[in-house]
Amino acid sequence: MGLKSLQRILLADDEPDILEVSRIALETVGGYKVAVCESGADFLKLLPEFEPDFVIIDALMPDMNGLEVLSQMRMVDGFRKTPAVFLTGLVLERDLRALRSSGAAAVITKPFDPMKLPQQINDIWREIDGE
Repeated sequence: MGLKSLQRILLADDEPDILEVSRIALETVGGYKVAVCESGADFLKLLPEFEPDFVIIDALMPDMNGLEVLSQMRMVDGFRKTPAVFLTGLVLERDLRALRSSGAAAVITKPFDPMKLPQQINDIWREIDGE
């Protein structure tokens, strides 16, 4: 497929601690430019301004859930095919199945190791590129 190189990641999570440790790991270990936000509404506002190559969306946020955020992102010109990953604390198989069937590239369950996150994202990016 030949995706361009992965440089910019937009991350939405309503937990400030997760945002901070993930941002630091993605920037320092992964070398990515990262923008973070705490809600789906902020994510959709920041999306066209930041122009991410890849997005990470918390599945459960108070204003709108990750599936709603992804669905709305897919309606924005230029972001219909932007790779997306869900972060989630959900453990029921039916919930995970719904997230996987949404068109997201992957689902990463919480708790996760933030220091391994950059490699996970890089692996997902390479897998998408090989399709």
